[in-house]
Amino acid sequence: MSRTIAHCWALFFVVTVSLNVPAQESKAPDGWVGKSPREEIAPRFSYDAKGGPDASGSHVIRHDQREGLHGWWQKAFPIVGGKHYGFHVLRKTDNVESPRRSAVARIVWQDDAGKSVRVDPPTKDDSGKGLPLAEPEYPTDHTLNEAGWMHVAGVYRAPSKATKAIVELHLRWAPGGTIEWSGPTFAETKAPEPRIVRLAAVHFQPRGGKTPMDNCKMFETHIAEAARQKADLVVLGETITYVGLGKSFADVAEAIPGPSTEYFCALAKKYSIHIVVGLVERDGHLIYNVAVLIGPDGRIIGKYRKVCLPRGEVEAGLAPGKDYPVFETKLGKIGMMVCYDGFFPEPARELSKCGAEVIAWPVWGCNPLLAGARACENHVHLVSSTYTDVASNWTLTAVYDHDGKPLVKVEKFGTVVVAEVDLGRRFFWRNNLGDFRAEMHRSRPPALPEERK
Repeated sequence: MSRTIAHCWALFFVVTVSLNVPAQESKAPDGWVGKSPREEIAPRFSYDAKGGPDASGSHVIRHDQREGLHGWWQKAFPIVGGKHYGFHVLRKTDNVESPRRSAVARIVWQDDAGKSVRVDPPTKDDSGKGLPLAEPEYPTDHTLNEAGWMHVAGVYRAPSKATKAIVELHLRWAPGGTIEWSGPTFAETKAPEPRIVRLAAVHFQPRGGKTPMDNCKMFETHIAEAARQKADLVVLGETITYVGLGKSFADVAEAIPGPSTEYFCALAKKYSIHIVVGLVERDGHLIYNVAVLIGPDGRIIGKYRKVCLPRGEVEAGLAPGKDYPVFETKLGKIGMMVCYDGFFPEPARELSKCGAEVIAWPVWGCNPLLAGARACENHVHLVSSTYTDVASNWTLTAVYDHDGKPLVKVEKFGTVVVAEVDLGRRFFWRNNLGDFRAEMHRSRPPALPEERK
């Protein structure tokens, strides 16, 4: 499969560079040329010397009303293999329905002969035999200013055998659309600093309590253990103020902030740790199954209301949430989902679309394959805290890597697992899809019209 993919990319590049594209309306800066996969779908290229947000110039691509046009500006930059390079550009679109799919910057690694190069071996001791070709890079959309200019950027380590980088600025599949690309730069830079965090999950089900607060207090020893193991974030179970008390959701529901969050805020500050805890929230006449994120300063960072409700919660009169918030923390971007959400791809995908690097998942129980699927399909770290006995071969309390496999998992109740991860590390499959987390944003299908944002 990997060789087929690599061969297709190589063939695609050979075809594109050999095409003759209609001449630009005005002379572009040295080295920049317009390209298209096929002359019959080539758009119109021009260079506006006074374009861009600061009138320093912009590369323009215009599509007529036909479907399927595709073209890009490109330039080759000399590089030294093994060094890091930073890319940035500003772009502005007009009448482009889906900029994330249509307005794409791409970086292709080549050798002196203009051929694709192999990825570097994972370790110095690896012979490198059979390694796939280095796939293109897809810089990330960052910030959009008030004038409509999007900042697109990324930092990349060049493969050791690469001697040049082909920077491509695309507009594809945008009938009647126009794009301006302004100020593209590609230059050597320092390597990004690692972003090391320690993620923990508690495998514990409260039993014997009489009140919601009784249940809450049973978790302190486990939070203390996570802190002892230098965890930065610890995830607790679902609806902990409801479990085992023989009460209804309505009986235990409380406002947020409220008594339970006040208790866990105090623990978060005491142990200087981020906590995600599952609770039952009352907001007026509505009751929600929620996950709450608390910072090490003892303050509530945010909450997530469970969107996908199983039949029992529907019958009990709980209301579904409507949003997928992602919270910027000193650790990174954290999203949350709760139990039944994991049976469906949409919650984790929406969180990933919003930038989540870690998904915290309080979960009573779920199909064990789905935790791995949610992590793998979105290339995120997923931290699950369950009430499932390991012997049942059901959901695990674990920390999952981008490949969908547990980095650590529990073996018995009353224990805590901790995994150290680098949130700045890009994940590559051995048989290679490139940096799929970056590429999937450009490739995933559009929403159905009635769901499109």
